[in-house]
Amino acid sequence: MAGTPAAEVSVGTGLVRALISDQHPSYAHLPVRFIGEGWDNFTFRLGDDLAVRLPRREEALGCIASEQRWLGKLPPLPLPIPIPIATGGPGHGFPWPWSIVPWITGAPVDQAPLNADQGPALAAFLKALHQPAPHDAPFNPWRGNPLETRRQGIGERLSRMRACTDLVTPSIQRAWSEALAAPISGLRLWMHGDLHEQNVLSHEGRLAGVIDWGDMGYGDPSPDLAAVWGVLAHAYARKEALAAYAPDDDLLARARGWAIAFGTTLYENGKINDPSHAAIGEATLHRLAEDL
Repeated sequence: MAGTPAAEVSVGTGLVRALISDQHPSYAHLPVRFIGEGWDNFTFRLGDDLAVRLPRREEALGCIASEQRWLGKLPPLPLPIPIPIATGGPGHGFPWPWSIVPWITGAPVDQAPLNADQGPALAAFLKALHQPAPHDAPFNPWRGNPLETRRQGIGERLSRMRACTDLVTPSIQRAWSEALAAPISGLRLWMHGDLHEQNVLSHEGRLAGVIDWGDMGYGDPSPDLAAVWGVLAHAYARKEALAAYAPDDDLLARARGWAIAFGTTLYENGKINDPSHAAIGEATLHRLAEDL
């Protein structure tokens, strides 16, 4: 367990203004303000309609490269996504590439929960995304490899959490065993890879957009289907989402396993230095236990 990694660079509004003035002067008149930072990137708002996305650590460079190359090549989707409209490079001491993207109106779902009628909308988004990926699509080993590769690590998390929380119920433990026993999928479908509550946006209770595509790649869609428990607070919404997506029993078992993997990881790492992640992990496990 290491918690959210520290930023390896310092980025403020002055630096962002300087980068934009040098490399994209047509946007230099727009105000810049800091919005926040996540696991991999800083986000600044640029005027009313744009945002600037800059890596905060070297390990995230592959993520921003995937976003810049591939976001515009995904299948048509029913929700807005931040396809880069301009890209930048190093300057003024900042060493890496960065992007200007559309600003999507909405708040992360952990701040603005979705209404109970949004299950089918989430399923529609997932079904539209989960289409065959081209042969040269990116592969993310953290999301594209089968759950078996996480057997030991998640098993250790489950043991630790069983000893100090009530989150690992017998039904959660059974669902983890069933996920590991489910046949491995050979699917090569597009997937987002990190659909938790801070990467899905809500506006007036409705799905408004999906952000942070750094983990995108091809593979089995079960990590994305885990968003049923990671994003939807209402049991009715989860039931409707699964009915609309209609996974087979093996895909459903793997999706539950990924919900456990995400939930335990967010909870344990969040307990170190990010309470919001811990809360998301806890909610994910509670929702899954409620549905089992």
